[in-house]
Amino acid sequence: MLKPTYKLPALPPPVELETVPVLKALATANRALAELKGRAATIPNQGILIDSLALQEAKASSEIENIVTTQDELFQAELFPEGPQSASAKEVALYRDAVKLGHDRLHEMGGIIANNTLIDMFRLLKGRNDGFRTTPGTALKHDGTGEIVYVPPQDANEVVALMTALERFINEDEACTLDPLIKMALIHHQFESIHPFPDGNGRIGRILNVLYLTRSRLLEIPILYLSRHITRTKGDYYRLLQAVRDTNGAAEAWQAWVLYMLEAVAATAETTLGLVEGMREQMAAMKHRMRSELPKLYSQDLLNNLFRHPYTRIEFIVNDLGVTRQTAAKYLDTLAEHGFVRKHQAGRNNYYINTALVRLFLDVSGGR
Repeated sequence: MLKPTYKLPALPPPVELETVPVLKALATANRALAELKGRAATIPNQGILIDSLALQEAKASSEIENIVTTQDELFQAELFPEGPQSASAKEVALYRDAVKLGHDRLHEMGGIIANNTLIDMFRLLKGRNDGFRTTPGTALKHDGTGEIVYVPPQDANEVVALMTALERFINEDEACTLDPLIKMALIHHQFESIHPFPDGNGRIGRILNVLYLTRSRLLEIPILYLSRHITRTKGDYYRLLQAVRDTNGAAEAWQAWVLYMLEAVAATAETTLGLVEGMREQMAAMKHRMRSELPKLYSQDLLNNLFRHPYTRIEFIVNDLGVTRQTAAKYLDTLAEHGFVRKHQAGRNNYYINTALVRLFLDVSGGR
């Protein structure tokens, strides 16, 4: 049996975490999150943000695992879930569904993030029926060299005990006076170090981040675009994650890890703020144009549909607006004729793209 190389601490770890550099970074991150939370509230239908940004987060998080897909593949998969899809697009869509499952369960359970929720997200994401690891042999290897860099706890009972303690730490606010953002950094490190699942730990851990921010009321809905920053700084992410283990939890290593996570929150809050503001401006501009050019066609529900589904189709309009197929087709064709959307054909099916919104997503994701 492999022997673990890092003794996981009880949380919080026995080191000083609220250092001057951490407190400065904390103030910046909290300001950025507060601005994002306030701006997001100006979007009239919060479901638009959950649907649109969860898919963008899913794409970014999956790229960390080298599961790469294009925006077009993602939206095509949304349009025609019954049709042929790439394996990558399916993986990303499952991640988005796991985010939604976690968010729904958080509300159903009165703000509790339970291990059963994490297990259900894992099962959805991986299409499996098991849960926490039960057999030894798991070891994390360097992508380039294949060298073993970390061995997580091997005993199934120890994995359960550690996850039970982590669940308690996540949900017992009074027992820890640390700022929620510092606590989030500790939770993420502990989860990734326990490595509780046979597969998908990175993606479940990143969903846990945004669920915790929502639980802590730092966000109303899970919209922080955190994985994009991790993708761009993947080397630093893994180096700092491992440094805490290699030093067996030295204060300097913990501080560097917490600073990285705080900087990630601040940077991605700023990026997401730009995305939310861009969506808000586009919605306001389209609303003004529709009221001016197509006053008989305009409705808030129709406008919401075009932003909730950047690629939309007749069936989506029928479901969202409660109109007939003939009426829905007329709405979309009229919008296309006036340049609000672009009409495309896939086989015998027509679909309609909100090109300005897709361009906004492409700008944020670096053009891929």
